[in-house]
Amino acid sequence: MKRAWILIALAMLAFGAASAQDADLEAVQREAMSTYADIVFASYEDSLSAALDLRDAIGAFVAEPTEETFAAAKDAWLAANEPYGQTEAFRFYGGPIDDADGPEGLLNAWPLDEAYVDYVDGDPDAGIINNVADYPEITRELLVSLNEVGAEENISTGYHAIEFLLWGQDLYADSAGRRPYTDYTTAPNAERRAAYLSILADLLVENLEMLVAAWAPDDPDNYRTEFLAMTPDAALTNMLTGIGVLATAELGGERMFVAYDNRDQEDEHSCFSDNTHRDIITNFMGIANVYTGSYTRLDGSVVSGAGIADVIEAVDPALNADILALLADADTLTQEIYVPFDQAIVLSDQRPIVLDTVFVLQDLGDLFAQAGSELGLTINTALPE
Repeated sequence: MKRAWILIALAMLAFGAASAQDADLEAVQREAMSTYADIVFASYEDSLSAALDLRDAIGAFVAEPTEETFAAAKDAWLAANEPYGQTEAFRFYGGPIDDADGPEGLLNAWPLDEAYVDYVDGDPDAGIINNVADYPEITRELLVSLNEVGAEENISTGYHAIEFLLWGQDLYADSAGRRPYTDYTTAPNAERRAAYLSILADLLVENLEMLVAAWAPDDPDNYRTEFLAMTPDAALTNMLTGIGVLATAELGGERMFVAYDNRDQEDEHSCFSDNTHRDIITNFMGIANVYTGSYTRLDGSVVSGAGIADVIEAVDPALNADILALLADADTLTQEIYVPFDQAIVLSDQRPIVLDTVFVLQDLGDLFAQAGSELGLTINTALPE
């Protein structure tokens, strides 16, 4: 009888220790959820700030088209992509950016069929801008209604539509697109082109304002509140899915391996401005931000706290060390890719770095899925249907 009581006491002690460990793990998980929400909000807030600067620069250019104001608008577009590129890690799980009502398709859809928007080499009358008969007036409603109509590449809005209207087609091995600023002064349909560009800048701001509101603190009715009320399992599934899909399928696959395999600059992400190398770097930064729980804002301040790394450290320190080592490798490789990317995918001595980066990103995605398994979660790193 005495032996039975001893066994019961030991079992109760073991149960109590396990319960305490579970409570400790949940506390870390909830801290990581809170850090994630802070990082998402700050990232979208920075993206909005840079988009407002872009809108101002485009407004100044349209009001007074010169080489100088045109260059300033291009510089503002490049700057605006720095914070937004990092937000791509918040996609792929049906959050505010890409749920049924999300603006992702209006913000950053690609690849874009240039002839859907404006003239192209060999077809001076192509595009919405030059189709006065069907579209007598360029309006916000028109451009939104035409986005992705008829084909996935029929993109009429977003960062890459603005990019095309600033740079034009990139037909050159030694430079980005060379659209002249006179497309907005003396060229056919210059006023329609300027109206189109201005509306796209307004739309960019409008959609980013919605995302900032969705993740703003202290709003009982927004998505952030809903996210923080999730179970840790549900929230971490979303967080790991976002970075897993971006690493494996989107960045490593669609944005890099497809271009590498086809050797075709039309398959690179920012093909008009030759800014794809920054897309790769900032997309990777977004992955690292989420995993480590740290984001450096445009003003240099840092948003940080417990991240997924702290959660995985609690359940499998060796796996966490492997992931951190791969993040370091990917950081190095993404910085070493030849610029411009459209030459990195064709130059025989540069292609191996592109492929090595793809492999590391795909390995990262696999380890994110493994990290999910350690937590009893199922992480699918394939692109959503």
